[in-house]
Amino acid sequence: MNLHAHIHTDIIQTYTLFVAKMRGRDYINPALPDELILEIFRLLDSKTRRDACSLVCKRWLNLERLSRDTIRVGASSHPDLQIKLLARRFVNIRNVYVDERLSISLPVQFGRRRRGGDPFVPTSLNLPYAMEKSESEGGETGSYCLSDAGLAAIGDCFTSLEKLSLIWCSNVTSAGLQSIAKKCSSLRSLDLQGCYIGDQGIGALGKCCTQLQDLNLRFCEGLTDAGLIELAVGCGKTLKSLGLAACAKISDISLDAVGSHCKSLETLSLDSEFIHNTGVLAVAKGCRLLKVLKLQCINVTDEALQAVGIFCSSLELLALFNFRRSLCAIGKGCKKLKSLTLSDCYFLSDTGLEAVATGCSELVHLEVNGCHNIGTSGLEFVGRSCKCLSELALLYCQKIGNHALSEIGKGCKHLQALHLVDCSSIGDDAICSIAAGCKNLKKLHIRRCYEVGNKGIIAVGENCQFLTELSLRFCDRVGDEALIAVAQGCPLQHLNVSGCHQIGDAGIIAIARGCPQLTYLDVSVLQHLRDTAMAELGDGCPLLKDVVISHCRQITDVGLGHLVKKCTLLESCQMVYCPGITAAGVATVISCCTKIKKVMVEKWKVSQRTKRRAGSVISYLCVDL
Repeated sequence: MNLHAHIHTDIIQTYTLFVAKMRGRDYINPALPDELILEIFRLLDSKTRRDACSLVCKRWLNLERLSRDTIRVGASSHPDLQIKLLARRFVNIRNVYVDERLSISLPVQFGRRRRGGDPFVPTSLNLPYAMEKSESEGGETGSYCLSDAGLAAIGDCFTSLEKLSLIWCSNVTSAGLQSIAKKCSSLRSLDLQGCYIGDQGIGALGKCCTQLQDLNLRFCEGLTDAGLIELAVGCGKTLKSLGLAACAKISDISLDAVGSHCKSLETLSLDSEFIHNTGVLAVAKGCRLLKVLKLQCINVTDEALQAVGIFCSSLELLALFNFRRSLCAIGKGCKKLKSLTLSDCYFLSDTGLEAVATGCSELVHLEVNGCHNIGTSGLEFVGRSCKCLSELALLYCQKIGNHALSEIGKGCKHLQALHLVDCSSIGDDAICSIAAGCKNLKKLHIRRCYEVGNKGIIAVGENCQFLTELSLRFCDRVGDEALIAVAQGCPLQHLNVSGCHQIGDAGIIAIARGCPQLTYLDVSVLQHLRDTAMAELGDGCPLLKDVVISHCRQITDVGLGHLVKKCTLLESCQMVYCPGITAAGVATVISCCTKIKKVMVEKWKVSQRTKRRAGSVISYLCVDL
C-alpha cells in the first residue's frame, strides 16, 4: 500500500471513530467522492476492517458492497441459494470459491421484508430453518452440495468472473460447466479438483474460454483424451498452468496435444501411472517455457528427464515422486533451478544430488523425503555449491549424518528454515554447526531425532537471534536447560515441545517470561508440567491464540483458568486426556475466551449449559474414556 493510500486509510479509520462520538454530525463524508472511498476500501488489508467500515453509514455500506470482488462459499450450507443471495448484494464479483470441505455461514444478513412489499429473504441465521421448511413442504431432501443449478446461477450473476474454484463439488457435471463456459468467457483460472466433469464440459472451455490460463483437473475421473485435446487446441495460446492427477483415461495422446498447442505452459503437475516417456517427451520439447514440473509417474524413466534437462532450461521448480533414475541431465541443463523436491526416490544416490548441487548453484529450496540411498556426501556437495539455499528439509533420511549439516552450516549462510524428521544419524554436533553458521535461521523443526539434546538447542538459543518458530516434537533428550537458553536469545512466536518428557515447569516459565510475542504453544504429553507454568504463560504471553495441553496429567482447572483469563485472544484450546481438567475448566474456557473457535475435549466434560453457551461456533472432539 503506498503513502497516499495509507493517509486516506487513516482518514477512514479516524472518521469511523469520529462518527461514533459525534452522532448526527458529518464533516468528512461530504468531502470524499465515491471513487476515493472505493479505492480505499479495496486497499484495506482485512475483511474485518472492511466490515467495520461498512457499518458507519448507509453510503459506506453500499460502496463497500461495490468494492467486494471475492466470495467464498462452504458447500454444507445450501450453496445454490447462498450464491443467489450473495449476487443480490455484491455485483462486482470476479472470484468465486466453493469448497465442499468447508462449512461457512453467510457472511452478511440478507434483508427481510420491506414496507414496499419485497418478498421475504432468509437471513444468515434463519437460512437453515427456511431450507428445512421448504424441503419438508416439497417432500424432497435438499442437497448440501453445489449443483448445476448453482453453477448456472454463478454464470448468470457474475458474467465478469475471472477465477472459479470448485473443490470436490461432486454434484457438478459437464452441463453446469458448459453454462459457465458460455456465460463467463473472460474466465482465467478454474479449479475443478474432485469434480466428475466429462469431455463435453472441458471441450466447452476450449471453445468459449479462450483466455483461460490456470486449470486444475486433479481427480476429474470423467475426463478422457478427447476432452483434454479439445481444451489444448482452444486454450493452448493462453494456458500457463495445468494439473492432472488420478485421471485414469488420460494418456500420452493428450499430452502430445498439450506439447503441440500449449507453447506458453509454465506449470505442469502430472500424477498418473498411465503416462509414459512419450507424453513427457512431447511436453518437454513443445513447452520450452516450463518453469514448474511435478512428476509422480512410475512409468516415466531417465529418457524423459533427459529431455527435460535439454529443452526446459527455464525450469525453476522440480518435484519428483517415486522416481528411479539419475538427476545428471537436470544438473547439466536446468541452471535456473531454485527448488527441488525428491520424495520416495529410493534409487537416487549421492551422485544424482551431487550433479544437481554442482550444476544448479541457484538452488534455494531442497527437500529430500524417504530417499534411502542419499547420504552424507550428497548433502556435503549441496553445502559447498548452493550458497543461496534458504530452506532445507530432510525427512526419513537415515544415512545423512552430522558432517552433512556441518557443510551446510559452513556454506549456506542464508539458511532460514531447517526441517528434520526421523534422521537418526543427526545429533547435537550437526545442530551446533547450523547454529554457528546460519545465524539468520527463522524456523527450526525437529521431530524424532533422538540424538539431538540440550547441547544443540542451547547453541541455537545463543546464536539464532531471529528464530521465531521452534518445534522439537518427541526429542526426549531436550530439557529445561535448552528452553531457558532459547527464551533468552530467540523472539519465539511458535513453540512445539510435544513429547519432550524432560521439559517441565522451569523451561516453560522461562519461555513465558522471555517470549511475550508467543502466539502458538504445544506442550502436549509433558507429564511434569503443572499449574504454575500455566499461570506464568497467562501473565507473560497475552498474544497466545492456539494452545495444546493434551495428555498433561498435572494441569488442573486452576492452571487453565489462570491461562485463559489473561490470554483473551485465544482461538483454539486442545485439552484431551487431562484428568485434572473438569467440566468447570471447560466452562471457564468458553466464558473467558470470546474469540474461541475450537475446543477439543472429552464429550463427558462438556455440560449442557456450556454447550448452549458455546453454540455452533465451536467444534468439539468427542473422546469417550
